[in-house]
Amino acid sequence: MATGTVTDAPASATLPPRRRRPRQHLLSDGETARTPELVMRYLLLLGVVVISIGPFIWQLSTSLKGVGENPYASPPEFLPSDPTLANYMAVTDVIPVWSYIGNSLFVAFFNVSLSVVGCAMAGYALARLRFRGRIIALAIFGATLLIPQESSMIALTQVVNALGLGNTLVAVFLPTMMSAISVLLMWNAFLAIPREIDEAALMDGATVWQRFLRLGLPAVKGTVAVVALLAFMGSWNDFLWPLLILSDPDKYTLTVGLNYLQGTFADNPQVVAAGTIIAVLPLVVLFLALQRVFFRGVAEGGVKE
Repeated sequence: MATGTVTDAPASATLPPRRRRPRQHLLSDGETARTPELVMRYLLLLGVVVISIGPFIWQLSTSLKGVGENPYASPPEFLPSDPTLANYMAVTDVIPVWSYIGNSLFVAFFNVSLSVVGCAMAGYALARLRFRGRIIALAIFGATLLIPQESSMIALTQVVNALGLGNTLVAVFLPTMMSAISVLLMWNAFLAIPREIDEAALMDGATVWQRFLRLGLPAVKGTVAVVALLAFMGSWNDFLWPLLILSDPDKYTLTVGLNYLQGTFADNPQVVAAGTIIAVLPLVVLFLALQRVFFRGVAEGGVKE
């Protein structure tokens, strides 16, 4: 039986060099991205951050500048050369800031409370109950998103005055306590709950209120937090409606009261910037504290199993 011999390949014979693949990075969602693509993404994100947060940082810097500094200097001076809190003291000396903050908190508290309760009940009824006209009601809520709020203010003013609520803080939060977008958010979140849960509860003899309080609400806590946060931001930032319905300066909310700074300190933008920071800072702190709950609630009804 013939046997063959195995000879080693000559040392000069080498394998061809392998082409080096571009470096890839694993993203959080499991996808991979090459280094140029990753750099482009970060550049785009940086641009969005500058556009979104840049004006707030500029206002904060302007509010800390002294009277001798020019906020309109060219080239612009981003950092104040002599930071001072005198501009904030000037705001409190001109307008009763704490009184206006109290009025805004009063309006925001009732707006948030009524919005959470009303929108949750409306969203649950549209998503989980079967009644005549449900589709029409859902279509009406969606259609109201296309109507500008300013177009209904004259009618709302007439209704509020006819009820004897003109020039009251109740009139500020009552027409805006329920928004169509919040109702649709709650509808979408309740719609994601499996139908088998309701069927099992019905077999156990649970009523509608028991299913709503014990099964529905615990499953959509994130969306409830989103609705509450949107209601607070909307009532805190609202300017046109309180300005239209309130005539007594003692009942002004913070955004309306700060309007005095535009005329009193027209030649001192530092004080106006300080008033802007006073109005915006509570929203920033609240959003930073609840950002995880907010984004979890936004995605709560987005994925259906």
